[in-house]
Amino acid sequence: MSTARPVVLGLSCGILPPNPTSPLFKGKPLHYCEGSLGAAVARAGALPILLPALAEPAQLAALLDLVDGLVLSGGTDVSPQVYGEVALEPAWAGDPERDAYERALIAAALARRRPILGVCRGAQILNASLGGALYQDIRAQLPGALTHRDWDRYERNGHRVTIAADSWLAATLGAGEHAVNSVHHQAIRRVAPGLRCVAVAPDSVVEAVERVDAEQFLVGVQWHPEWQTADDPDDPNAASRGHAIFAAFVAAVVARRS
Repeated sequence: MSTARPVVLGLSCGILPPNPTSPLFKGKPLHYCEGSLGAAVARAGALPILLPALAEPAQLAALLDLVDGLVLSGGTDVSPQVYGEVALEPAWAGDPERDAYERALIAAALARRRPILGVCRGAQILNASLGGALYQDIRAQLPGALTHRDWDRYERNGHRVTIAADSWLAATLGAGEHAVNSVHHQAIRRVAPGLRCVAVAPDSVVEAVERVDAEQFLVGVQWHPEWQTADDPDDPNAASRGHAIFAAFVAAVVARRS
C-alpha cells in the first residue's frame, strides 16, 4: 500500500447569510459547496477540503498551510467594489462578504505559492483581486454578445471557445475550438496584470486566464468543467475534457509540491 501523502485541495465555499424564516438552521449562516465540484476533485485523485469563511484573518490564512492547492468555486456575483466601481444596478451589487473571504484566501495562497484554479466566479474573483475588472452584466455592457446565461437551460446552455496554442489550457485540452457550458452573466472585461487571456468566446468574451511560470500557477476558466458530463447529447466528449482540467491541475500541484 502506498504511503505517499494524498494531494489535498482546499475549496472555497459559498456563504448563505442567516435566514430567520428557514426551518433548517434557522437564523444560522451556512458555508457550503455544490457537490459536483468536490466530486470532480476527488475523481481527479485529490482530497477536497472545504475551507470555512473564518472571521479571524490569521486563522483563515493558516488554512492554506494545510492544503496543497486552492480551488475557487462558482457562485454569487463579484462586487464591483473589488475593481473600483459602483453597481450599475442594485441586482449587481455582488457578495462583498464572500469577496473579502476569497480575496484573503487568494492572498494567502499567493504568499505560499499554492497553485490556484478558479471556476466561473472563481476566475472572476481571481482576476479582480489581481487588478483586473469585470463586466457587471454582459447583456447590458456588451451589445451583440452571446447568451451566456439561460435560466431554463442552465448548464445545457453553451457555446464554443478558442484556446490559445501556447497555454497550459491548450496542453491540457488541445488548442483551437472546444464546446463549453455557460452559466454566467458577468465576465472578465480587463485582464489583470500578470495574467493573460488564453481562451475567448466567439463574441470576444474572455473565457480563461492563466499565469503559469516558476513563481505561480494561476488558472481561471469561465465555464464549469465539473458539470461537463457523459450524458451531454450535444457533446459526447464533454466529460473527458471536464475531468482533464482537474486531473491536470492535480498533476501540476503534485509537481510543485515535490
